Amino acid sequence: MNYDTVCSRVSETGMVCRGAFHPLPDDGLPASTGTAVMVGNTGPRFWQRFQIELPKNSTDPLNQWSGSVLKNLADRLSARVLFPFGGPPHHPFQRWAQRAEMVYPSPLGLLIHPVFGLWHAYRGLFLFPEKFDLPVREKEPNPCDDCDDRPCLNTCPVSAITEDGFELDSCITHLTGPTGDDCMY
Repeated sequence: MNYDTVCSRVSETGMVCRGAFHPLPDDGLPASTGTAVMVGNTGPRFWQRFQIELPKNSTDPLNQWSGSVLKNLADRLSARVLFPFGGPPHHPFQRWAQRAEMVYPSPLGLLIHPVFGLWHAYRGLFLFPEKFDLPVREKEPNPCDDCDDRPCLNTCPVSAITEDGFELDSCITHLTGPTGDDCMY
């Protein structure tokens, strides 16, 4: 098995490889893991595929669909797969993502990607017993470093998003009030 083969198979699902790493003891992965490959989405191809294969009568169609697709692929690749949903246990996907690719914590607490901004997600982590060669990670700048206006923090009409966290009560009060029906923030 190698990284390119894994990524080729992942791309057939509408998802993409989001980087990989060789686990260290403090990553909290099984000691038998030689390589961990992050899988997720970064563009419209994922959503197009999901809409075509949308599970019917599901309370959580996105997680059901991506979980099923990645479990089937993991079986074909002789890998184990972990998910960021469904726990416990709740896995440290944001920490693992920072090991796999160049992403950075944004003021919102979400990881920001230098190309995709906040419009990306992680759907699973494949664990392989083999330790295979990985592509060199190119250093990419943190997009938040050059962003003086910080629109992620100041576009909310009730200032529920702050550097200190999310003010849930302010948001709920606004959304359930007379002007909250069309809130898109």
